[in-house]
Amino acid sequence: MIFQALFECMDFTGWLLFGFVVLLLSDVVRNWRPHNFPPGPWAVPFLGNVFKGVDFKTMDKLAEEYGPVFSLRRGSERMVFVSGYKMVKEALVNQLDNFVDRPNVPLFDAVYKGLGVASSNGYLWRKQRKFANTHLRYFGEGQRSLEKYIEVESNFICEAFKDEQGRPFSPQYILTNGVSNIISSVVFGHRFEYSDRSFRKVLELDQEAIMLAGLAQTQLYDAIPGLMKYLPGPHQTVFANYKEIMTFLKNEVEKHQEEWNPADPRDYIDVYLSEMEKKKEDPQAGFNIETLLICTLDLIEAGTETTATTLRWALVYMLHYPEIQEKVQAEIDRVIGQSRQPNMADRPNLPYTEAVIHETQRMGNIVPLGFPKMASKDTTLGGYFIPKGTAINTMLGSALFDKNEWATPDTFNPEHFLDSEGQFRRRDAFLPFSAGKRVCLGEHLARMELFLFFTILLQRFTFSPVPGEMPSLEGMLGFTHSPKDFKIVAVPR
Repeated sequence: MIFQALFECMDFTGWLLFGFVVLLLSDVVRNWRPHNFPPGPWAVPFLGNVFKGVDFKTMDKLAEEYGPVFSLRRGSERMVFVSGYKMVKEALVNQLDNFVDRPNVPLFDAVYKGLGVASSNGYLWRKQRKFANTHLRYFGEGQRSLEKYIEVESNFICEAFKDEQGRPFSPQYILTNGVSNIISSVVFGHRFEYSDRSFRKVLELDQEAIMLAGLAQTQLYDAIPGLMKYLPGPHQTVFANYKEIMTFLKNEVEKHQEEWNPADPRDYIDVYLSEMEKKKEDPQAGFNIETLLICTLDLIEAGTETTATTLRWALVYMLHYPEIQEKVQAEIDRVIGQSRQPNMADRPNLPYTEAVIHETQRMGNIVPLGFPKMASKDTTLGGYFIPKGTAINTMLGSALFDKNEWATPDTFNPEHFLDSEGQFRRRDAFLPFSAGKRVCLGEHLARMELFLFFTILLQRFTFSPVPGEMPSLEGMLGFTHSPKDFKIVAVPR
């Protein structure tokens, strides 16, 4: 009787308040922190911690406050962040089988659909990654070796720099196109001229999407995708950009289908088309046109953005540290001279140059928060309980700047990678490519590109800033950490 009377006297506003309270209570109950779950800041009902910055500096401050293993909420999804070399290694290496899967990230899933190499899981992921790895090696170590691709492309880059005739210019597009031409040669069977407007548009769309994907406003989509897909915002630009990129890739695949000769595979797409025929009886392996398009997108993005961004950071640091640039040039002149082009056989004899490249990768901190993973089973990390299905972010930048691992973590210092005799030394805490079973598929290619491109650029040019326009060492953070656009002066040596 009491409840009946209460219901009869409630007006519309009362029912609204009642409904809100019920939703609020259900949100609190549903998102109650599990026992012994990693600590973290208080979360706003329904939205979680979406108002917390998503940049790595904010994450570093949270790690200082809550410890090396802490948690945040995006909507109703809990995410664990792992900081510091010790804990990052524990997650990626010591427990590599526990954190091998990819979580459901609505923003990424809207584009990649859980397919391809980077975003898939289980049997499909194992088959696609193995296939990509095998055939990248085939086209990289066969008659047309990756080293030859890079050597040829490095000459195009140098010619483009030389054409500027000592005038100030932005190196961004030349480097991005040049780097992308290596993986394009493997995937598409050809490179793209720097004057190709359609390919330039694709690179610009991709770069914008990668930058926008890391913004807090964009990641609101992950918290409330059902609502955000109908609202304007940067996430809509991300989706529109990828739609155009996929149209470009689809045209490339259709050209291959028209010209395909299974007896004479020219590139990755050709061998993938052959694999589709072989795997018709195994649909779970995912060899179809839709997956091919996503795999192609994976390879082009992974083979372009991080390496090109690292080379841009290298030029920024050479402008800030001309004495280091001179030292690199002196080593190149002593070992290679000016009469021939650098090759991979030179790398062991250029320890200082190698150290500068590694220090650029460390300080550049290209993917500071890593790519999200997911607990594939109930486990513990740092003494905390991590339930199966929990998203994990291993903060690679925290290992690259760990005060317990680096003598001067916040200073550009090539000595980090040199022993007492001046020889190059590897460092366990150097994890720009991640580690474990999800380690970057293109690590070998990226290392070759960075060495050959950087070495030939410093062999042939001396770089200086435009007077009064020294580039900033403060980068821009999207999904990757990149330098702000800058201009340089490249003087032939």
